[in-house]
Amino acid sequence: MFIETENTPNPATLKFRPGCRVTGDGLTADFASAAAAQGRSPLVEALFAIDGVTGVFLGADFISVTKSDLSDWADLKPAILTEIASALTHGTPVLLSKGEEQAYEVAEQDREVVARIRELLDTRVRPAVAGDGGDIVFRGYQDGVVRLSMQGACAGCPSSRATLKHGVENMLRHYVPEVKEVEQVEMS
Repeated sequence: MFIETENTPNPATLKFRPGCRVTGDGLTADFASAAAAQGRSPLVEALFAIDGVTGVFLGADFISVTKSDLSDWADLKPAILTEIASALTHGTPVLLSKGEEQAYEVAEQDREVVARIRELLDTRVRPAVAGDGGDIVFRGYQDGVVRLSMQGACAGCPSSRATLKHGVENMLRHYVPEVKEVEQVEMS
């Protein structure tokens, strides 16, 4: 199996493209620790067993891996490639369960606004962010403020706040006049 690797804007994260579906259907999963992967993804558990791996993000057709500052890609990359190739060629399940989605409440008067925001995020923003090895997740809307979380390569990227403020916020404000601000929230 040939697996392409791509740099991301975050120097601590590499994107691995195995040339096949990883999660498929727009489903993503972000793992910030080995404990978060326990019982949810044998592949991610195996990746966290590699010394120096600090985060794993599963996209529809890619896997982003984040390393510690003390680790070197030259040392980590061969082990990561081996685990990904082994899991995908042997049919090891990539994702056993979706995990719990964080709930948010939407006021009745905001439902149409939220629907427009989500459509713009799904059609314009998420594909671009996935190109950089990450994802952006809607976390809520209230009083003109859109709350979003960055995942994968984008979570720790030095330019993620600028992307949210200058890219996503400006686009949402243009197409959805009710939006006043975009706020980044950390995953809990």
